[in-house]
Amino acid sequence: MSCGLWISEADVVSLMSLPEAIDALRDGLREEAAGRAANMVKTHATWDNGSTLHAIGAVFEGWGVVGTKTWAHTAGGAMPLLILIDAQDGAVLAIIEAFALGQMRTGGISGLGADVMARADARRMAIVGAGKQSLAQVAAVAAVRPLDRVTVWSPTAANREALAARIEETLRIEAIATATLDEALDGADVVTLATRARTPFLTRDALPRGVHINAVGAITPERAEFEPALLERAGVLAADSVPQVRKLSREFIEALGDDEGAWARLQPLSALVAAGTTRPADADLTVFKAMGMGISDLSLGIAVLKRARAAGLGRPLPEVKRQAPRLTA
Repeated sequence: MSCGLWISEADVVSLMSLPEAIDALRDGLREEAAGRAANMVKTHATWDNGSTLHAIGAVFEGWGVVGTKTWAHTAGGAMPLLILIDAQDGAVLAIIEAFALGQMRTGGISGLGADVMARADARRMAIVGAGKQSLAQVAAVAAVRPLDRVTVWSPTAANREALAARIEETLRIEAIATATLDEALDGADVVTLATRARTPFLTRDALPRGVHINAVGAITPERAEFEPALLERAGVLAADSVPQVRKLSREFIEALGDDEGAWARLQPLSALVAAGTTRPADADLTVFKAMGMGISDLSLGIAVLKRARAAGLGRPLPEVKRQAPRLTA
């Protein structure tokens, strides 16, 4: 049984870039489409006015690795850890500090969605929301389409202006903080929604034909970013995890209800990736819904572990020696 590795944030950042994360996600989704990878049901518990404990995971039978990511989202912060386990002997292969990995996963899956579903000539993007994930969301779309302008809107002027400045500084793309949502949406080919909104703000007819939407913010039932009626216009509907959407997405649940025929329109992104699907020329809108799933985290974690081994990075984990429990005081 080989010694596992503790892989730090610094190691992760040195070993993988966001474009490389998109490639790793593509590989992982192909494993899912082939039936060699499956998600663990996502679970969470809440306490103290909104603090949440999360656990997600996946099984990669083809790669011989299983694992789980867990974190507690609290007012004081969070410390996500991804644990990779050998599927044959149960040995811990790695414990990976997963802040940067999580941002690359969340941004990367949107980039992959845009690569499959956005127009090939897409050049302009709108990002709605200026939180921690927003810069990575823009970078991921920029990795798959040569963006020449990004518009930024969030309700707080200082936040949208700060994000626009970071986009220009980091990505060298013209970025404009707009005073209104409509201004941000005007002329956009790709629109990413990355907010914590509880009331839908993107209306059914807010966008012209030809736009692709990445909806990534509303991942629990109390949140919603777009009107359910918007889905009526979608020529292609895809999600990272269809079961998660059916369980947790208020937008989709309200739009599709108990109509199994309507739900059949929603495809897993893995199926589109495996089939080499591109955007239909006659599509009005396309919508990709990202909920977060273990396959995505493990796709990146497994790739990082391979690179860490090759580069000699990571600290060896202490050897665990089983002990019989004390049965008396």
